[in-house]
Amino acid sequence: MKSVRLRVATDLPARAVVCVLFTLLSVNLFRDWARTGHVTGLLLLASELCVVVLTVVRRRAGVVDRSSFAAIMTAISLIGPPLLRASGEPGLVPDAATAALSGLGLILVVLGKITLGRSFGLVPANRGVVVAGPYAFVRHPIYTGYVITHIAFLLAHPSVLNIAIIAITDATLVVRALAEERVLSGDAKYRSYCQRVSWHLVPGLF
Repeated sequence: MKSVRLRVATDLPARAVVCVLFTLLSVNLFRDWARTGHVTGLLLLASELCVVVLTVVRRRAGVVDRSSFAAIMTAISLIGPPLLRASGEPGLVPDAATAALSGLGLILVVLGKITLGRSFGLVPANRGVVVAGPYAFVRHPIYTGYVITHIAFLLAHPSVLNIAIIAITDATLVVRALAEERVLSGDAKYRSYCQRVSWHLVPGLF
């Protein structure tokens, strides 16, 4: 009973912090979308609003990786994207192509979060195994979507700084994905799922 009360006492503040941070981010994204009218901005807003809503309604995890390493990897992957900077130099491909690629990635992110529903979380944990929707093709479709949007941004704004940030951020996404799989591997349903879906992020590649 004491351990349950402790988990509740730590879980509620964590949810509150995540909701406040992502709500502030969503407000900024809404202002940006209202100013530019870009569809990708609206998709990004929908993606981050999903984080707020799903953090509030998510299930309490049966198993959670509370290690410092998992916390650091999660923090780096979240901090990285806001550090990206648009450059005034021409992109490597036309703007329409990068916008379409970014939109594709964001749609995948939103679909992945909606499919996860109450199983959504930021740190590696087991809040219920989800095998439907985009999860029928790869084990981590949300991360796949993030990688696609990062590639699109890099094509539009190539710079040494952006390359370094994206390399570090996406490396931590891979580490997070593998950490989540280790946590979930104790679940027989997830082990059965992994036998059917062998690709982590990119079908045919990884």
